[in-house]
Amino acid sequence: MDLAHGGSGSGDEEASNSRKDQKQYHRHSTEQIERLESFYKECPNPDEAQRQQLSRELGLEPRQIKFWFQNKRTQKKVQNERADSNALRSENERLICENRAMQEALRNITCPSCNGAGGGKEGNQQNLQRLRMENIRLKEEHEKTINFVSNYVGKSTNTLGTESFSNMLGSNFPGDGIGTTTPFDLRQIPHHLETPILPYHSFGINEMDKPTIVETAVAAMDELVELLRIKDPVWIVSPTDGRYMLHRDSYDKLFPKTNHFKSTSVRVESSKDSAEVAMAAKQIVQMLLDSNKWRDMFPNIVTKARTIEVLDSGNFGGSLHLMYEKMHVLSPLVAPREYFFIRYCRQLSPSTWVMVDVSFDFIKQLQDAPPTRSWKLPSGCMIEDMSNGKSTITWIEHVQVDDKLSTHRLYRDLVCSSQAYGAKRWIATLQRMFERLAFSVGLNTATPKHELEGVIDSLEGRRNLMRLSHRMIKNYFEVLSMSDKHDFYHLSEMTNSGVRVSVRKSNGPGEPEGFIVNAATSLWLPFSYENLFNFLRDEKKRAQWDVLANGNPVKAIARISTGSDPRNCISIVQPFVPEENLLMLEESSIDSLGAIIVYVPIHLPAITSAINGEDTTKIPILPSGYVISTDGRTDKRIGTSSSSSTIGSLLTVAYQILVHCGSTSKQLDMESVATVHSLISSTVQKMKVALDYCESD
Repeated sequence: MDLAHGGSGSGDEEASNSRKDQKQYHRHSTEQIERLESFYKECPNPDEAQRQQLSRELGLEPRQIKFWFQNKRTQKKVQNERADSNALRSENERLICENRAMQEALRNITCPSCNGAGGGKEGNQQNLQRLRMENIRLKEEHEKTINFVSNYVGKSTNTLGTESFSNMLGSNFPGDGIGTTTPFDLRQIPHHLETPILPYHSFGINEMDKPTIVETAVAAMDELVELLRIKDPVWIVSPTDGRYMLHRDSYDKLFPKTNHFKSTSVRVESSKDSAEVAMAAKQIVQMLLDSNKWRDMFPNIVTKARTIEVLDSGNFGGSLHLMYEKMHVLSPLVAPREYFFIRYCRQLSPSTWVMVDVSFDFIKQLQDAPPTRSWKLPSGCMIEDMSNGKSTITWIEHVQVDDKLSTHRLYRDLVCSSQAYGAKRWIATLQRMFERLAFSVGLNTATPKHELEGVIDSLEGRRNLMRLSHRMIKNYFEVLSMSDKHDFYHLSEMTNSGVRVSVRKSNGPGEPEGFIVNAATSLWLPFSYENLFNFLRDEKKRAQWDVLANGNPVKAIARISTGSDPRNCISIVQPFVPEENLLMLEESSIDSLGAIIVYVPIHLPAITSAINGEDTTKIPILPSGYVISTDGRTDKRIGTSSSSSTIGSLLTVAYQILVHCGSTSKQLDMESVATVHSLISSTVQKMKVALDYCESD
């Protein structure tokens, strides 16, 4: 290395001295270079004292040390600049290649939705202009919302009232009057419909809470729209049953919030499903905003529904309701879920609506009201009209629950896997009910020779009979919970879930007068729900297990189809017991998650009056029947054959019997209670024998 190169000085004398220093350095180069290199790593810029020290150690002149460090620093600088230049040159070449590739891709761009060619520069400009206009519109809507909420919060409680939110939400939705459901007033509810969670006599929303309700509704709508839009990683596919569920960590990062319940046993259920339904979007929205129609649409899920208060009823594009609902899984072994919630509808486009439900604590001011153990996080659906009388619905369910102790072990898998109350069940029920509604118009009825032949062919007669059957279904589902009745626990806890017996007084003209004994039991059977449903519908086998048939054959004398599946129908059946003019009205229904068979004895004159179009609400009915569902564990048996003993389903059997007795339930004939208890136990046992099933225990 040239220690003199790059030093200061001028003239021949300087050059001569540098050459002498260089020759002297080379005579000791190896040891000196190692020492200098080592020192350079620690201190590239030595001061005068350090150079003197190195001079004494290496036997070199201080000036040689100085020049060496100057040259070394210069070399490092040149090397670094050369490396940076090479790196920049490589980066430049890479960017040039990427630019060329992008230009080539832009020339051959295609639309991912339709695989059509892009519009080139002119098309891009048009799209850009369209996006700018859309951005302006969204900003205006956002400003309106902010201004409205600010003005709403700023009003005094004297002038707040229940004003319309149409300024905030637009007024594009036709159909005035749908949001005028009668407000919730507990004083007008019959005693048998009251629930323990509502022990007070009147109800009203504090005016101070209304701004908070608006803000909660808007925030819930924003969250639901975002959940409908995004996919991975927030939504993941369950490895067990293939359903869509929320990834908790990803969700919590996007929507952080505290848990409503503090218990360690609280769990979260989440699910998403989508399907096509045979109903126009506007009609679906109308039904969702009416609590009575909401209950009629989901009779197997919603057993009670009320509108507490309507804060906006003017336009569906901004409807805001405060509601109450009671949900049930159709077995006395599962506690019902109750929600006080906000239902908020927004129209996103001329053909798309979003409906969101979110829990709100309307009763926090009541000291004697027990807390609910279910809390609805932003849930709901998006309804997209397909312009052919059909719609596509995407449903999201997201709740926090604390019900482990109140759910029997038989139903724990079904409930905890989000199958009992999940999005798929709401969608499947909606499809089935709309199919039933479509079949109420038009399809011919197959009627064997009987005195009813020809009469039931009338369209109005079929519709009236279907209305009566729907009331029968709703009545049967309501009594399954047995949550507000007098229970006889000493008759329960037998094999499986045991038989639960309860007593209540009849509710009025829709039921026979007197005391009614209910008995219900739920059990697991090692058969698929479809095979079990087919077994219960088989007229030839029914005499083997149905104790009410007394061993007599059963035969349907008339049928009304309620779906494309021939098993979905309403039947008029010959009597199980030999009694003149007594028939059975029976409805059977099956979907992708379960099935039902419900029946009620009715005298011939009552059925004839229904077929003739007379009012069916006064016909007294007392239905009994069977509910079948999957057991919630099918995810563990994917790929197994249908004959596998591990495949199972849950069956609930429930009977109602009228008991004429004194004026109080205390005078109830205990013999009647024992009779209905024995009846249901005997039916279950005969059913197992007919199915050739013996319990191992």
